[in-house]
Amino acid sequence: MKAILVDDEPLARYELRRLLRAHPEVEIAGEAEDGEQALRLLAGTSPDLLFLDIQMPGLNGFDLLERLDGAIPQVIFTTAYEEHALRAFEVNALDYLLKPIAPERLAAALSRLDTRRPSAPLSQLFVRDGDRCWIVPLSGIYLLESEGNYTRLYFGKERPLLRRSLNALERRLAPQAFFRANRRQLLNLQWIDQTQLTPNGNLAVTLKAGPRVELSRRQSELLRAKLSP
Repeated sequence: MKAILVDDEPLARYELRRLLRAHPEVEIAGEAEDGEQALRLLAGTSPDLLFLDIQMPGLNGFDLLERLDGAIPQVIFTTAYEEHALRAFEVNALDYLLKPIAPERLAAALSRLDTRRPSAPLSQLFVRDGDRCWIVPLSGIYLLESEGNYTRLYFGKERPLLRRSLNALERRLAPQAFFRANRRQLLNLQWIDQTQLTPNGNLAVTLKAGPRVELSRRQSELLRAKLSP
């Protein structure tokens, strides 16, 4: 798996490189000393794994994840500050390693790597709403709703706003999984519970998580065709 190391401390990057020699399954594809440099490196590398420091000058680790416009790699946070641990796990990071990193903790973190993950873009999204953060698999998002230049995401019981327009997101989503219901809403086809006709002859879809979404006339015809055996 290709990995990127992001840390503003050269000695920390050196020590992590040394520890990773014992794990030939991980190829170090590059290093960055700050968030801006990491963004440029990530754009040209598309790594599977990101070792990410949290406190850095300029963009911190959470800021960096929010700026990623594409596939989110698996993330292992590396930091000297224990107080960030809860937030890191709320984000759904793979692991959280305290510096100095113990070899056995690194080995335990790498044992959790999902080596079967596809490399297709946008298999998951990083979302921040105030002080709360998530890395959300797209399979768990059942509805996306436009709110101006922002998009409201529906997953679990959460309804955070993502700082991207619905149109921009739609271009990065797999059309076999997500369907444009109307001008404001995209729905996850895997979450459809039932469909029914409205009085005007259009379709209305009830999702497994509860929301009811009404389709435009044209999209009703397209969904009928898509769901037909």
